[in-house]
Amino acid sequence: MSSLNHTYNQIVNFIRKLYDSPDESIPLHEPRFYGNEKKYVMDAIDSTFVSSVGAYVDRFEKMMTELTGAKFAVATVNGTSALHTALILAGVEPGDEVITQPLTFVATANAIAYTGAKPIFTDIDKSTLGLCPDKLNDFLEENLKQHKNLWVNKKTGKKIAACVPMHTFGHPAKIDKIVEVCSQFDISVVEDAAESLGSTYKGKQTGTFGLMGTYSFNGNKTITCGGGGAIVTDNVEIAKRAKHLTTTAKKPHKWDYVHDETGYNYRMPNLNAAMACAQLEMLEEFLQNKRELAKKYHEFFSNSDIKFFTEPEHSKSNYWLNTIQLKDKSERDAFLEYSNNHGVMTRPAWRLMHKLDMYTNCQTGDLENAERIEQKIVNIPSSVREK
Repeated sequence: MSSLNHTYNQIVNFIRKLYDSPDESIPLHEPRFYGNEKKYVMDAIDSTFVSSVGAYVDRFEKMMTELTGAKFAVATVNGTSALHTALILAGVEPGDEVITQPLTFVATANAIAYTGAKPIFTDIDKSTLGLCPDKLNDFLEENLKQHKNLWVNKKTGKKIAACVPMHTFGHPAKIDKIVEVCSQFDISVVEDAAESLGSTYKGKQTGTFGLMGTYSFNGNKTITCGGGGAIVTDNVEIAKRAKHLTTTAKKPHKWDYVHDETGYNYRMPNLNAAMACAQLEMLEEFLQNKRELAKKYHEFFSNSDIKFFTEPEHSKSNYWLNTIQLKDKSERDAFLEYSNNHGVMTRPAWRLMHKLDMYTNCQTGDLENAERIEQKIVNIPSSVREK
């Protein structure tokens, strides 16, 4: 066995020991249902309110405000629909441009495209893996000019209407600095907090620094209801319009169907909300479990040449997906092949957005950090461990 394979074998064996699974395949991140999920779902079924109206939808939204500290929460069918809606509410219009990071799940860029706007990609911060405020500031200072009381892109003449930082793998970005930079250019910040529910920066929940924040409750997230998403905000008018827009823009009436703008069928069904409520009740326990797992990984890799990503300064991370950095792309690929061939699921980072066919013609800043890091990082098993 080569020295590298010996190292990879040690990692695989350590992960198997962590999950007390000497033979079975170990997934990257699978859900856990330890609480009232079945009870609440059956209650929703018995109520006959199984679609986008029901007591559990209201309860879920209340729980989200209590958890995040935001004044308002609006439940949606998934995280992508939440982000799409939030961008519309932030004033993004067809022909505008929206800044985001290249290292993100494709839904971030897709939600921008759904509005008719075009993404711009600026670099990530090496310590957070999220949008870098310094690189963002450099790009804006170099590329923006004022025209008729608006900041517009010198190269395209288009308005940059919003900025979407994403809290990568659950690690908070330097979100206060991002908001500060954007405020100088009248750019609204919509946080993509899809992966970071339960993560805090300087004691405050991610998703609550910008004009709005959005979350995902997909099957692979820290808590899940199969699908599901949410928008949070402190702005009452935005919250009201978010609920209206995601409910097909139907004017309230007992029986009449009148819609006053093009809306979306984006409301979370009561069945999903029932499961989400039960999962939210388990969140603190899940976070503690995942942070204990991350601590064990950190201790293991501290004696290795392989870097384990820990929570950034001023942050408390949910460690949604634990992440390691290998020497180079060759070693990354060798580890991916070895671990997956030996029944331990690992995966590389997403392909950078500007390398995808539909976004290759988008403007970018200097993406040095993203280009280098993408080739080295790997996500390793991060499920809540069984009781």
